[in-house]
Amino acid sequence: MERFNMMPTPIFGLMVAERLPIGDDRGSFERVFCDQTFAPLGFTSPVRQINRSITRQRGTIRGLHFQLSPHGEDKLVSCLRGEVFDVAVDLRHGSPTCLRWHGEILSAANRRSLFIPKGFAHGFQTLSDDCELLYVHSAPYVAEAERGLFYADPKLSVKWPLPPAGLSHRDTLWPALTDDFTGIVP
Repeated sequence: MERFNMMPTPIFGLMVAERLPIGDDRGSFERVFCDQTFAPLGFTSPVRQINRSITRQRGTIRGLHFQLSPHGEDKLVSCLRGEVFDVAVDLRHGSPTCLRWHGEILSAANRRSLFIPKGFAHGFQTLSDDCELLYVHSAPYVAEAERGLFYADPKLSVKWPLPPAGLSHRDTLWPALTDDFTGIVP
């Protein structure tokens, strides 16, 4: 029995995974991650870290964050409560879609997750109050390898659905991309 409906996005390697629940009069059961499903997409490392975030205020933007090689990570992002606009930016050097972004609404109701391969920046904006996200990572977080993109970088022109709110001080300080940026090696 299939547990996911996998849907490609316009950016190669970036996939939407719609969880397919099994239900009865007691409730439902759904798989959040399965290595047999995600290994063909490149998530071949064991799960190294699982993180949970809770964001209280609607309109909050978190991100856009990424890890430099050799600490790049595949990740699967799921919204367990509320609704978010989840964004992935292709930063892969040599990719025909380098610096293109894709946004997807993830919610508890639509049961969608976003599979984000190595070489992408990730961020989200909450579309409701009290959002809860679950992240499955192929690599542990390494503070020295973390970088970010400015959420309002004109080179990216991410179309956030709501006026930006609740940004961390750190996320307001990421520099804008320079003209000579050609991507990162995942």
